[in-house]
Amino acid sequence: MYVSDVRHWIDDEEVAASSGDTIEKRCPVDDRPLARVARGTAADVDRALAAAERASVQWGRLPAMHRGDILFRAAALLRDRERAFAEIVRAETGKPWRNAIAEVASSADLARFMASEGSRLYGKTISSPFATRHVRTERSPIGICAAIMPFNSPLAGIAWKAFPALVCGNAVVAKAHELTPYTAVAFAQLLKDAGLPRGVFSAIQGLGPEVGAPLVADDRAGVISFTGSVPTGKLIQQQVSGRRVLAKVCLELGGKNPLVVCDDADVELAAEQATASAFVDAGQRCASGSRIIVFDRVYERFRDAMLARVAAMKIGSGPEDDCGPVISAQALDRLLCAVANAVSRGGRVLAGGRRVDALAPGYYMAPTVLDNVPHDDELSQQEQFGPVTCLYRVADFEEALRLANGTTYGLTGAIHTANPNRIAEFVARYRGGLVSVNGPTYGAGPHMPFGGVKNSGNGFREPGTEALDVYCEWKTVVVNHDPARV
Repeated sequence: MYVSDVRHWIDDEEVAASSGDTIEKRCPVDDRPLARVARGTAADVDRALAAAERASVQWGRLPAMHRGDILFRAAALLRDRERAFAEIVRAETGKPWRNAIAEVASSADLARFMASEGSRLYGKTISSPFATRHVRTERSPIGICAAIMPFNSPLAGIAWKAFPALVCGNAVVAKAHELTPYTAVAFAQLLKDAGLPRGVFSAIQGLGPEVGAPLVADDRAGVISFTGSVPTGKLIQQQVSGRRVLAKVCLELGGKNPLVVCDDADVELAAEQATASAFVDAGQRCASGSRIIVFDRVYERFRDAMLARVAAMKIGSGPEDDCGPVISAQALDRLLCAVANAVSRGGRVLAGGRRVDALAPGYYMAPTVLDNVPHDDELSQQEQFGPVTCLYRVADFEEALRLANGTTYGLTGAIHTANPNRIAEFVARYRGGLVSVNGPTYGAGPHMPFGGVKNSGNGFREPGTEALDVYCEWKTVVVNHDPARV
């Protein structure tokens, strides 16, 4: 059940904003007012950080296996409350029911995976040139993690950050996205029910400049983990560099992900995977396939196959639907304007490019496919974060690879071919954090590291065991002994 009054979660309690101010959350499905959300201030951030500071030392000293036990219980509770969490995700994002259910399931899988890492927070022993010295490394908690959430997958987004941060022994202060606020509160209640000690997890509501900025600026936050846009990620990195005390910064940013269809590809499979890549979650994925690069020999056949699949897509948020609404009325207007501008510069709409009037006043945009858009056009170069993709015709592999690498992003990429030599060359030469062969541009599991290069990230990976390096510090321990004093 969604609540009409969404508050902060601080020190194991729901609390109103210190200012008393609120902001409105509307439902993407039908534009109805959904809730009033606490409009946080720096004072609320300070209160959450103070609670985290009090709780973090004892939590960090708890053996990692016991921390993992709490995450195991959280995983079981997520499974038990699957429908309730899916209802919250669907109300906040509008995504189709099966996608919302899948998000809860994947979050539970991640909890279970990270819980098991509590038994495997391995360090290593290191050889010493001295017989009287022993050297080892061990992982130690950082202290407090500031986790800044995206809106597109609100439960998975918070799970990717909170579960590894917690198993590593950190307290977490999460900044919920203002468009998906209640997921973080429900998640906090679940952690409390799983046995997480008081104050170890807090969730702050509000706008980025009003609560995100003071959270990032506070020296008590030893690691900042952010998923979102490139400009905001760069701003966070700049802000942290100006602090009195530096912090570790983990950035998972945007993507402009290519899917290459070679002339020996299974065209029907490629069309199916390209359609899913472009339009799952209404294209509101950093791993969305927004650039479909097709060899000239199969271009028309692939185009027709993809357009047939797009035409068959069911638009809505019901159990059988494929493509839901975008997150807000402002996002819908921005996307329609971007498509219109591209058309004014010579682009051609092959499908969509309009609101779905039958589902108004919901924020639905018909799945949109364009061609004839230059690869240096703004639509080709900038992440749109919506159900919009472009087709590009190329002569051969080298031109396809050049276009694939021809943006400032480097998150994911896919190639469809039966040629092992093309596969090997694409894997070696495409500059991205994930390469998919004969599959979609998206795809991650709890055991898989995910992240990008260039403007798509700053080198860290979440989740997988690689996420432990985000939320732990390495400590080298040197032990000397004197055999004469035995």
